Amino acid sequence: MTEALKLGAPVAPGGTIGILGGGQLGRMLSLAAARLGLKTHIYSDEEDAPAFQVCSRSTQASYGDKAALETFSRSCNAVTLEFENIPEQTLEFVGHLAPANPGAAALSITQDRYLEKAFVKNLGIPVPKHVPIGHEDAARVAFELLSCPRAVLKTRRFGYDGKGQILVTSESEAVDAFRKFAGALAILEEFVEFAYEASVIAARGTDGSFAAYDPPENVHGDHILRRSTVPGRLTKEQTSEAIAVAKKIADELDYVGVFAVEFFVAKDGRLLVNEIAPRVHNSGHWTIEACVVNQFEQHVRAIAGWPLGDPSRHADAVMENIIGEEARHWREFAGKRVGLHLYGKQEMRPGRKMGHVTTLSPLSSR
Repeated sequence: MTEALKLGAPVAPGGTIGILGGGQLGRMLSLAAARLGLKTHIYSDEEDAPAFQVCSRSTQASYGDKAALETFSRSCNAVTLEFENIPEQTLEFVGHLAPANPGAAALSITQDRYLEKAFVKNLGIPVPKHVPIGHEDAARVAFELLSCPRAVLKTRRFGYDGKGQILVTSESEAVDAFRKFAGALAILEEFVEFAYEASVIAARGTDGSFAAYDPPENVHGDHILRRSTVPGRLTKEQTSEAIAVAKKIADELDYVGVFAVEFFVAKDGRLLVNEIAPRVHNSGHWTIEACVVNQFEQHVRAIAGWPLGDPSRHADAVMENIIGEEARHWREFAGKRVGLHLYGKQEMRPGRKMGHVTTLSPLSSR
């Protein structure tokens, strides 16, 4: 099915894009699809998924419900996902019934932190030093092998926004952290003393075409993205290098759709790949106001077999997340000269992304 789409059968206006996952990214993908005259069918295991509020059709069922998945898949001309923890088996099942991108092969690598770093390292791209951990003794030995004052123990799977990560400063702390993960496979990674963080948001089409947005500089608080600024501090040379890295990764994965590559920028200027996100990304939300074709429309274009849009920006931008109880101040946000996006989530929880705002300024020469 996916090959058929690659051979030149784009989804025409009036067609339906299926989206696995019903969070804010699915919501914004659905809104972008509507702009192109496309319908969306959201599939989520959550009853009150925010994307259900804006789609043409919705299905609430588990990701293991094959009957529901089959009905969903057969209603769609193409299928995609809005978060990377969709079970690989779900995507494989759906992919036999409808063109599904990104594919299960790309997902299997990017869902596992160790496989992801091994993949990137094998491409000759720098990553932080790391060691796989499968048992307590390995955690103790790994800290000694890394030979660094601080390290981060991370679960290999199901980690985002700081979840599944513990900072350690000794062998005993590494062992204690592994115990807290209840035996889950992990990696111990050197703590990088970076100058700042940056990311590349890019897209690859079914025909292999590639387009990248200007890399934002990102600031995190409590492991959650607080702010993305464009332009950031990357030099022209660093920007070219970062985009080349993203293209190399996408080509090697035969990836279709929008994705993000997150970088640590070391104090000596080196770029180290931290993570790959196989989806539209929080640090690309500024593109909604600052670009003619934003990351959500770009993703829809890519997975529907359309030509990729122009990723250039017409303004500088600062995107800031609205987190948890901050959403109670929506009136204040609404009164400012910003682009306001509220995600329709019913419950405010600490650390939960409730929306974002984007502030524009005239395009600089950087």
